[in-house]
Amino acid sequence: MPKTLPISKQLASVKAFGKASDLEMATATAALVFYNSAGPDGKLSKAGAKDLLLTQFQIFTRGQETKPKYKEIFADLEVEKENKMDLEDFMVLVISLTVMSDVIQDIRNPQTSK
Repeated sequence: MPKTLPISKQLASVKAFGKASDLEMATATAALVFYNSAGPDGKLSKAGAKDLLLTQFQIFTRGQETKPKYKEIFADLEVEKENKMDLEDFMVLVISLTVMSDVIQDIRNPQTSK
C-alpha cells in the first residue's frame, strides 16, 4: 500500500477489518505505523525507531526520561543505530513504554465527564 494514504484509509482497504475489534484495530494501526516508516525489507533502523517513538508516541514517553527502564530502552536505540529491527522487536518496545508510562494510570482510571 502506498505510504501516502492515511492510516484510516489503509485499514479500510483491508477487508478483514470490517468487523475488527478495538484491540485488533489498535494492533493493526501500530503495525501500519511501523511498516509505513520501515524500509522495503520491512525493517526499521534503531535510529528510525527512536525517532518514531519520540514523534508518534509522545504522550507515553513524555516525563519518563528519568526512569531506568526508559533510559535503558533509549540507550539501546543509540547503540549501532543502523542496526535494523522488525515489527516484533518494535512492538515489544511500544508495550514496554506503555506499561511504564505514567499515562497508564489515566487509562486505568478514566475520568468521565457528565
